[in-house]
Amino acid sequence: MAQNKTTENENDVVSFLNTVEDEQKRKDSFELIKIFEEASSFKAKMWGTAIIGFGSYHYKYASGREGDAPLAGFSPRKDSISLYLTSELNEKEKLLAEFGKHKTAKACIYIKKLSDIDVKILQKLIVNSIAHIKSLYD
Repeated sequence: MAQNKTTENENDVVSFLNTVEDEQKRKDSFELIKIFEEASSFKAKMWGTAIIGFGSYHYKYASGREGDAPLAGFSPRKDSISLYLTSELNEKEKLLAEFGKHKTAKACIYIKKLSDIDVKILQKLIVNSIAHIKSLYD
């Protein structure tokens, strides 16, 4: 079975963020660390080479595939900042309607900059996402 490439490691979060070329995205990323740490009660850790994760959980699928993943996280990508939160929240659509300018995919929310969104809604999304994941895997 293939190994998960995105694993928690000891790489330095600040050093990684200092490589982000876009100044606004870099500043927003440092602010996102504060928001995620406050909402999650976990310190920022690197996962793989480009994801900043908060907390972790162990999953095991019916297929037998298993591994560890961050409870919540984000990554400053070239086009946008990817927010990694569970896609299985009952309130997610309601919260996203009030969230601000964003795009979504199955387990990601994409934002261009922090000033485009409501940070209080982001905090609720983080808290709800972590609670949901813990209810499934704890």
